[in-house]
Amino acid sequence: MHIQDIYIYPIKSLGGIRLENAKLMEKGFENDRRFMLADKNGRFLSQREHPRMALLQTDLVDEGIAVYSKQEPENKTLIPLPFKPKKNGEILVTIWEDKVKARLADESISSWFSDFLGQACKLVYMPHASRRQLKPKYAVNGEAVSFADGMPYLLISQASLDDLNSRLKEPVSMNRFRPNIVISGGTAFQEDEWDVIQVGDARFKITKPCARCVVTTIDQQSGQKSKEPLTTLATYRQKNGKVMFGQNMLLLEGDQISVYDKAEPVKS
Repeated sequence: MHIQDIYIYPIKSLGGIRLENAKLMEKGFENDRRFMLADKNGRFLSQREHPRMALLQTDLVDEGIAVYSKQEPENKTLIPLPFKPKKNGEILVTIWEDKVKARLADESISSWFSDFLGQACKLVYMPHASRRQLKPKYAVNGEAVSFADGMPYLLISQASLDDLNSRLKEPVSMNRFRPNIVISGGTAFQEDEWDVIQVGDARFKITKPCARCVVTTIDQQSGQKSKEPLTTLATYRQKNGKVMFGQNMLLLEGDQISVYDKAEPVKS
């Protein structure tokens, strides 16, 4: 087995970027979900309530992050922010039940997003000093996480998606599941049985299966919702009332991984 794809999502719930290699950090890949859109109360925005967010794609550029509509790829809007923005005021933001300090982006940038989404919002950044702790039952060494839903890394095998697509009338793309790491080779849902996985020189701890939500039913190119693949997944991937697909992970050791790195489960 080997690494097939590596993805980061610089702004939570916007389109992701495929990389050939990525720097490993405690909170997740470098530049992964360090930015987030929040409403006037500081609560995070996501495609769950705002499927139009799926239409926004991100790129990494020298100056920072470029954001543009997938329906107008020729009309890119550069977000004039370095990857570590200057201080522009701080607010307390909420991601599920967690609260953490975040740095405000320039008001004009937030206005651009507000206009596109038809929803007043603020773009915020998580500085290195902000600590959003993992729940103790999942942490190994008191790890923290970015603005991701719950865990620093998400792994899915291509074989698992192939199995799902074999059951669907219309296949779906991996981007609906927003993984960080896609494994090629092996069998469907083999990741369910893993405890620790070695990827190149790095090691990751499998913490828990990933419970899936309505984001998986949103076509990431059109922003349109349907019932699939959640309806089909529920027929054979349901546990304790939740639909599971993919495995959440945290980093045990390592500095970088690359596409084609060997991947194999190891004893913890």
